[in-house]
Amino acid sequence: MKNNSIEMFVGLFMLIGFGAFVYLALQLGEVSFLTDSKTYIIVAEFDNVAGVKKGASVQVAGVVVGEVAAVRLGEDEVAILSLKIDKTLELPTDSMASVKSQGIIGDKYIQLSIGGDEEVFKAGDLIRDTESSLDIESLISKFAFGSAEK
Repeated sequence: MKNNSIEMFVGLFMLIGFGAFVYLALQLGEVSFLTDSKTYIIVAEFDNVAGVKKGASVQVAGVVVGEVAAVRLGEDEVAILSLKIDKTLELPTDSMASVKSQGIIGDKYIQLSIGGDEEVFKAGDLIRDTESSLDIESLISKFAFGSAEK
């Protein structure tokens, strides 16, 4: 009888350990069906998003508030980014999205500058006020070899 209770205790311990492992895996992993309820998608159009990849961070004042969910080419040859934003952030409609870099040659991310409008973006809305990526290579070549326009 004593052997049987030890086996029950070990079995219960194993089930609790396995349950904790599954919980941690779901919390730390990128499980979309668990995190979709905590975020919403807004869209931004840029002329140039060189270096921005899916999964890049979206920041407000240096604090990560989301990530880039998709990067695609739209009509009129503009880059369209789908930004997955935390629902706790209410983004005013006069906010601005900029492509920034971590240092000189660091990873690219999207910086949101919060506006002052009372109306806020809803899921699927378009950010029209954007600032594209600065192309450092073309600036260096213009400086080194002179401008094509004289």
